[in-house]
Amino acid sequence: MGKEEGVKDTPASNLKPTNQCRTLLPMRVLQVFLMLVVLALGISVVSMHMIKYLKHVAWGEMSMCEAERRLLANALLDISNEWFVLLSEACIPLRGFEFIYNYVSKSRYSFMGSADEDGPYGRGRYSYAMGPEVQLSQWRKGSQWFEINRELALYIVEDIIYYHKFKEFCRPPCYVDEHYFPTMLSIRYSHLLAKRTLTWTDWSKGGPHPTTFGKSVITEMFLKMIQEGQSCLYNDQTSQVCYLFARKFAPSALEPLLKLAPKVLGF
Repeated sequence: MGKEEGVKDTPASNLKPTNQCRTLLPMRVLQVFLMLVVLALGISVVSMHMIKYLKHVAWGEMSMCEAERRLLANALLDISNEWFVLLSEACIPLRGFEFIYNYVSKSRYSFMGSADEDGPYGRGRYSYAMGPEVQLSQWRKGSQWFEINRELALYIVEDIIYYHKFKEFCRPPCYVDEHYFPTMLSIRYSHLLAKRTLTWTDWSKGGPHPTTFGKSVITEMFLKMIQEGQSCLYNDQTSQVCYLFARKFAPSALEPLLKLAPKVLGF
């Protein structure tokens, strides 16, 4: 169930929390500061300010990555921002703010999925027209939902090398939001990537979209399964804490989530 997102075709410490982790869609009732956007609506929320731009955003196309680059560019204007988390309006936090802050700030790596995947939904989407900038052996795939540090955010915003290649040659059934950032960061900054996402998603039912969870499935057991039923590496050590966020949740899930939050989610 915790499969790396991307198949559109198929199935703590004494550190004081600061404004360095910003919210993107601040669900006030869920009390977590992320930095995020409602890409589907073309409306972004960065550093608690609403930025509206009149530009069509199409699912799976470069316009999504362009919107994300705009969000990062605006967040980078605040020099105190050191880490940047991209989520959607259907995401929820799985931990309290202090836990999330410490997990991100103490990590030696940024959390961007970057897998060398064979088959039609991985290397099969590569076009040899991407060369010489991107070779087949460098082609990577990862979740759209990521966490990166300031150095990587600057690199993404400044990019002029890979942008035009992906815009021209990665079109459906090549989905640019799954390949552009994972590939370009892997080529230059592979040593800084954890090569996994912090956002849990259920792709077990197959299809172009992950499972959406409503009110009826929100139980203490369900949430603990997401929190604890995993194994991964954190700072090169085995950890049972692999995800800080989860998706996709319908609006009807809000009420039971709020009831369980103090006991299960820690806020």
